[in-house]
Amino acid sequence: MKTISMMTLLKIVAPTTGVRLPMRFLAPRQLSTKMGPTSFDAAKRLVCTGGVRMRFAPSPTGSLHVGGARTALYNWLAARQSLGGKFVLRIEDTDQARSTQESEESMLADLEWLGLNWDEGPRVGGPCGSYRQSERTKIYQDAADFLVRAGFAYPCFCTEDELNAKRIVAKMAGSQVAYDGTWRDANPEEIQSLLNAQAPHTYRFRVPKAKVVSIDDKVRGRIDWDVQATIGDFILLRSNGVPVYNFCVAVDDALMGVTTVVRAEEHLTNTVRQLLVLEALGFQEPFYAHASLILGSDRAKLSKRHGATSCGQFRARGYLPDAMINYLALLGWNDGTDKEVYSRRELIEAFDLSRVTASPAMFDNAKLRWLNGQHLRAMRLADLLPLVSEHFQDSGLIPDNTTEVESPTSTSIDAFIVASTSIAQPKAELVTDITELTKEVLVYPFLETLTECANETSISNILNDDFTSFVHALIISYDAQEAPLFCYKASLAANTDAAGVTNWLERIGDTSGRSKKRLLMPARLALTGRTTGMDVPSQLKVIQCAKDAGCGEGICISLEKRIDMLRAYVSRAPSSSGKLIISNSVRSTKGLDLDAFAKLRQVYESNRRTAPDDATMFKLLKDAFDTQ
Repeated sequence: MKTISMMTLLKIVAPTTGVRLPMRFLAPRQLSTKMGPTSFDAAKRLVCTGGVRMRFAPSPTGSLHVGGARTALYNWLAARQSLGGKFVLRIEDTDQARSTQESEESMLADLEWLGLNWDEGPRVGGPCGSYRQSERTKIYQDAADFLVRAGFAYPCFCTEDELNAKRIVAKMAGSQVAYDGTWRDANPEEIQSLLNAQAPHTYRFRVPKAKVVSIDDKVRGRIDWDVQATIGDFILLRSNGVPVYNFCVAVDDALMGVTTVVRAEEHLTNTVRQLLVLEALGFQEPFYAHASLILGSDRAKLSKRHGATSCGQFRARGYLPDAMINYLALLGWNDGTDKEVYSRRELIEAFDLSRVTASPAMFDNAKLRWLNGQHLRAMRLADLLPLVSEHFQDSGLIPDNTTEVESPTSTSIDAFIVASTSIAQPKAELVTDITELTKEVLVYPFLETLTECANETSISNILNDDFTSFVHALIISYDAQEAPLFCYKASLAANTDAAGVTNWLERIGDTSGRSKKRLLMPARLALTGRTTGMDVPSQLKVIQCAKDAGCGEGICISLEKRIDMLRAYVSRAPSSSGKLIISNSVRSTKGLDLDAFAKLRQVYESNRRTAPDDATMFKLLKDAFDTQ
């Protein structure tokens, strides 16, 4: 932006009583190490010109809302598209009652998490001095001083009670509720007398009569305002000396050389006041682009009642920054194609403010989750592991005191994280899904499944297909050390191909006369306690890695303990000796072949809930055996 004859105006306008702001407006907690220019004149001499300069200017009064994040993203994309473009971050903390250090730190952390790095602003500095409004007090003071001396502003001594009375009268008369200009053309001597007496007063901008203000909004097209019909003489400085929002924004946008202001449509009405201030100060106006509101599923403005609305909440729930960036970009913009999944680089290349729609955008949690799954499954494992590790610590799956110093313990924990992430990534949509899927692997709900799901067809079919006999064979084979070595020595799990488990189970199927179709489901139920889930070999690897690393404390049931639980289950079944179990060396027994045993097993499964006692069950089995 360029200034026009500012020094000339300052020389020809006679000085009057200067405007002074109270020193308490300075916020000691926020003082920058690089303050830069502290006066309006000095700041004007440093106005940045040339190149694209975009800005994001949040107020640190809460968390970074997804609407604010989208505004930041659109500005960031526009800056990154241009060679030498700058993305400026400015903290608008003039509301000292609501602005907090914690909120500012939270917002900065969210922007960093999203990867929206800024070129100028807090922590990085820049040529425009401080990027916190609370540290630019002298600049606003001088700007207001200039407007008063140039006749664009004047002191107003109306009390709050008087203003309230004026509002009531205007409402009753059906008139515009705006300041009526009581002190606009007051007697200069009376004004000076009150100033000398230090009477409380505000400073108001002298809105020109019969003026029309226009912008060519990049989203909404041409917009015209009849200034006199829209606003009255508005306040620049409150009676306590604190500058108002619109005054600070106009001054800062000008002095920071902002070329295009991209913001939400709720700021559209602020544009009139800001344009008037810019014109009075002699600055060229920037371009404007007012993006649509973001609505919830009920078409009301997105708010907390719709669920998660802040970036911090989505981060905690396992969403990825690239997925959030992808989804936020699509809330009101598209490139004219059906493409939905974008990388950061693709967004930079495709983004165009002219394709941002003026229609409200609907926030769709299901769509965001789906997009997150697309990005998560496409991630390199090395990039995903640190995110999984963070969530594993938060959930207690791994110790929260894990250090970066390599040790046997840290190495085994890393192996557990790698094994868990590798198996869960293809099925996960959120990072937290990997945590939940891993927990499902570590627990062993075998007895619960038998008890609660026994009447389900899938379970009853497994149980009625000689399940106990299969479990016998599984235990015998495990005890004979026929399973892969990592099943006995957990420290070997990290570097073992879990596919050996499949070969082991197939050998058990061969010796017990089970086809693959009749083998996999009973094996899954016996070893994982469920009939659904990820592949069994990978689950056993995760279980053994967790055992070796001491992870999943309180929920991890090792393979050895699972086999012991299966022993207990089999001991309650009507099998008498190892003669009934088919192993590598025993194919059949005298007087009892496999077909006969299968029939006895079916009799048992059919009557185990109805037989009143062991004697009755014994008679049923004996009768069945005698009829062979």
